[in-house]
Amino acid sequence: MNATSTIDLARISSMDRAQAARLLASVRHAALSGQRPRVQPRPVIEESWGRMLLDGVDPDRDFRSRLLGAEELEERRRASPLADIVPVLRDALVSVADAAHHIMVVCDADGRVLWREGNAAVLRKADSLGFEPGADWSESVVGTNGVGTPLVVRRPVHVFSAEHFVETHHAWTCTGAPITDPRDGRLLGVVDISGPLSTMHPTMLALVDSVAKLAEARLRENHLSALDRLRSVAAPVVARLDGRAVAVDPHGWTAAVTGMPPTDRFSLPASMAAGHMWLPSLGPCAVEPLPGGWLLRAEKDPQPVTATRLVLDVRGPRRWSVTVEGGGAGGWTHELSPRHAELLFLLCTHRKGRSASGLAEDMFGDPGRTVTVRAELSRVRRYLGDLLAHRPYRFADDVDVDVEMLLPDHPANLLPHSTAPAVRAARRVPEP
Repeated sequence: MNATSTIDLARISSMDRAQAARLLASVRHAALSGQRPRVQPRPVIEESWGRMLLDGVDPDRDFRSRLLGAEELEERRRASPLADIVPVLRDALVSVADAAHHIMVVCDADGRVLWREGNAAVLRKADSLGFEPGADWSESVVGTNGVGTPLVVRRPVHVFSAEHFVETHHAWTCTGAPITDPRDGRLLGVVDISGPLSTMHPTMLALVDSVAKLAEARLRENHLSALDRLRSVAAPVVARLDGRAVAVDPHGWTAAVTGMPPTDRFSLPASMAAGHMWLPSLGPCAVEPLPGGWLLRAEKDPQPVTATRLVLDVRGPRRWSVTVEGGGAGGWTHELSPRHAELLFLLCTHRKGRSASGLAEDMFGDPGRTVTVRAELSRVRRYLGDLLAHRPYRFADDVDVDVEMLLPDHPANLLPHSTAPAVRAARRVPEP
């Protein structure tokens, strides 16, 4: 390997485990001491190390945060949507993990370990590392690892030996994949396979990713069943109504509709209550509870909404939102998916507008990927409506919109999941 090469998982896998660990240890030492390593770490690892240095994580020893108490742990398990799919994860992974001297770990979106099963000897080793039920394995606490790092970057990650930021974890290998809610794209947690250094195998990344997707498919099946139950109750009610009305589940998915073209989903605020409210797709409407959802009845002759301010908040590492304030909309906040957070950030940096091909180049480095950009911005318009204009895409000229980006304290923490070239360029901090 020459001075400009980058380590990849295939190279590590083809090497003797001890030799690979020594190589990674030398790369980490050079990176932490400000020297130029003879080979570069993988980009996902290098970016994570950069976040750890900014967060002040100690690279020499781990920090044990407070374990959840037994009651708090059980409450988190009961409340987690992951509880319904733990049997799926167990059936797919535990026997493999046990035979391969690994353990399976399931964590929530905060990085808290909720469930853990697998090889008994490895479970005891994990206890010595603090990798136990109720522990916090987010990046800001434990450093680069197979739980906290996938939570930030929103994709599967394998972390081998000295790729862990904290030295006390260098005898460990872990592979984690995020699990998202198919109803709204919300991050639910991570499924992880971990074990001693000698058990590392490159196929674990594909295995864990496949099982995470299998779990999401089961969540999708559960959602469709719940929507069918709501439909059996709501369809007769909606059929008797005049005007525009729709029955939706708590995530806005449509069960029945009358007086307007069918729409798969309506954007709902984070908190819903019976009464009256303004919704982007319906305008002013009456809200009534239904078993397993809501009945939304649009008021006649709705007045156009004029927004006075739009705020994009991208301060958090895992959650982002857009808020519309003023006018007939009142206060309205919508939680953003990773892709929509990227697109709205890019539009904020191009206030005069950006073509579909320009956004495709910003997002993917490929101006030809306009179909994906147009499809995603069509979804954005479901909750921003006329606030988002097109040809070129921009915030509408005829609406009083003041875009104020709430940015993280340091550019390196800007949308850390994003691999978009324009976002990566915005993260770079000039060297002093």
